[in-house]
Amino acid sequence: MRRMTEMTVGVGSGADEFADMVLNIGPQHPSTHGVLRLKLTLDGERVTACEPIVGYMHRGAEKLFEVRDYRQILMLANRHDWLSAFGSELGVALAVERMMGIEVPERAVWLRTALAELNRVLNHLMFLGSYPLEIGAITPMFYAFRERETLQAVFEEASGGRMHYMFNRVGGLKEEVPSGWTGRARDAIDKVRRRMPDLDDLIRRNEIFLARTKGIGVLAPETAAAYGVSGPAARASGVDFDLRRDEPYLAYDRLDVPVVTRTAGDCHARFECLLDQVYVSLDLARQCLDEVDKTSGPVNVRLPKVVKAPEGHTYVWTENPLGLNGYYLVSRGEKTPWRLKLRTASYANVQALSTLLVGCLVPDMVSILGSMFFVVGDIDK
Repeated sequence: MRRMTEMTVGVGSGADEFADMVLNIGPQHPSTHGVLRLKLTLDGERVTACEPIVGYMHRGAEKLFEVRDYRQILMLANRHDWLSAFGSELGVALAVERMMGIEVPERAVWLRTALAELNRVLNHLMFLGSYPLEIGAITPMFYAFRERETLQAVFEEASGGRMHYMFNRVGGLKEEVPSGWTGRARDAIDKVRRRMPDLDDLIRRNEIFLARTKGIGVLAPETAAAYGVSGPAARASGVDFDLRRDEPYLAYDRLDVPVVTRTAGDCHARFECLLDQVYVSLDLARQCLDEVDKTSGPVNVRLPKVVKAPEGHTYVWTENPLGLNGYYLVSRGEKTPWRLKLRTASYANVQALSTLLVGCLVPDMVSILGSMFFVVGDIDK
């Protein structure tokens, strides 16, 4: 930082002439989430302009969709947001099912809803551990990973995967969950719910954490709406919108979904929204598991050997852990999509950095960047 300050002093021929410095954060900087580059213009230690530069991880998923059949595209969808893998593959499955007019069995609907909420908790716990780490607090990471491992165990038992679950299928789920799994999942949820105050009490009102986040990076609700920011990052600014309540899918219309909001719009408010959402999602997942025990029957439908969606198009959106994910599917009646366009939450959240970082100090840049909660694979697709 000392070197950076020296580089911003006057460089012109006269004593009163000054030049702004352009500073690249990334694309391999340890304080960024993956391979993202921020091109900052600095006046001293204050940011006067920010240009997020993306594309370093681009894998061309949307083009690859066009040469994979409807069973295979779930694998590609699973990977663009690796912290929300179940939710990512779920959105594609819902789009194909809508195109084909498939009615998913009741038991699969409740299981999908339960697993979607557990995946939400796993996503949030990662950020609840990594965000304090980025601004100097290592201990919360240990508590967050303790709870993640507890839930990962039941997720792995059901799906066979720890990160890329590949448990959704067009028409339902891959297979029935093991005998007694719902009971073990409930025990894991109860254990995490009981131990969450360990993490909560450690960080929520920590005076050092408050000093780094309170009043920093304030995102106005109209700015959030203009950039398409969604999920916890938008709700922390008072944008009271959640698809699970407002346009329900799966079994959410049969659940009472509390929407966690704040009005401050700063880094701390975004962190609190994420933290409080964990409690809500744990309760929702437990309710779903109770309903799973009340239902019987298959968890998928029989499909033809070659799956073809009828000609047409549809748009499905879901409330993924990081915000709104949209899936625009266009079919020409073949066994592969003609087009499948992804609208991802992370992309919109990162766009807002171009406004949000302007005026902040360089030391606050990392606090603001981390609080927007994004996965770079979800940006570059």
